[in-house]
Amino acid sequence: MKRSLQEIAGAVEVRLQGDPSVQVSGVASIASATQDDLVFVEDEKYFAPALESQAGAIIAGEFAARAQSNKPLLIASQPKLAFARAARFLQKDASSVVPASVHPTAVVAASVRLAAGVVVGDRAVIADHAEIGEGTHISAGCVIGARVKIGRNCEIYPNVTVYAATMLGDRVIIHAGAVLGSDGFGYVRDRKTGYYEKFPQVGRLVIEDDVEIGANATIDRGALDETRIKRGTKIDNLVHIGHNCDIGEDVVIAAQTGLSGSITIEDDVVLGGQVGIGEHARIEEGVMLGGQGGVLPHKILRGKGVAFWGTPAQPVRQYLKQLAALARFGKKE
Repeated sequence: MKRSLQEIAGAVEVRLQGDPSVQVSGVASIASATQDDLVFVEDEKYFAPALESQAGAIIAGEFAARAQSNKPLLIASQPKLAFARAARFLQKDASSVVPASVHPTAVVAASVRLAAGVVVGDRAVIADHAEIGEGTHISAGCVIGARVKIGRNCEIYPNVTVYAATMLGDRVIIHAGAVLGSDGFGYVRDRKTGYYEKFPQVGRLVIEDDVEIGANATIDRGALDETRIKRGTKIDNLVHIGHNCDIGEDVVIAAQTGLSGSITIEDDVVLGGQVGIGEHARIEEGVMLGGQGGVLPHKILRGKGVAFWGTPAQPVRQYLKQLAALARFGKKE
């Protein structure tokens, strides 16, 4: 639905210059925008193309405040962030909360509690004593286990499996095919027979508010205690997180990363693609670990804002010096 620029400016806390009654209904790139779209400009060199586009309005930095403009402007200190917030605002349904809607082919146990506005898609299964919060969408083919608790305004995309007793906070997004709360990879070997026997996997998985988890990611429950993903963390596609891991707030984990069990990742850590971390390792606050970096079991990486790379992971400058030395050594042969 269309929203006025005045509404958008108030919602995302930016300064409006121009006609407040102008309405837009979506967001787009400068090249593809129509008069119903909002675009953004972070770099001044793209401001002129934005003015020449078909866009109905522009979110721009302070550099645009004194510029001549034929379009309304939303002036923001962080234009890209304001654009993202405006996009979410435009996607919201302005209608009042509606009763829960369950597709006829879904299977929902009688003891399940569905709050107002919950939507359950076709062929979804929700087991005994699960609780689904207001405005949450459970898409087609999902399986929600017994005693699972899912908060408000979550988006659970098709074919997600949430094992029993898993807890999700508010505004959590789970993309298609993800598996949450499965058993960890824990076994005890009998020294006499050589056989492996399963160690109990009876803990739980807790996912806090505003977490997003990518397609086909897998996160194990705790063995005896819990695995926890804290507020605001973003996990890419095809990531695996083992049992008993403790992932901090605002952590970013890129695709194909694998974490063994009992790892601690502190707040604001960034892990690149295909990173591998051994059990009981600790990555301290603000560390950045580049793609395909490897951390050995029980190791600690520390240094807020320090970038690490390689296997075993080292500060980037040190790692590059070693690569250069190896290259020189190779040339001597």
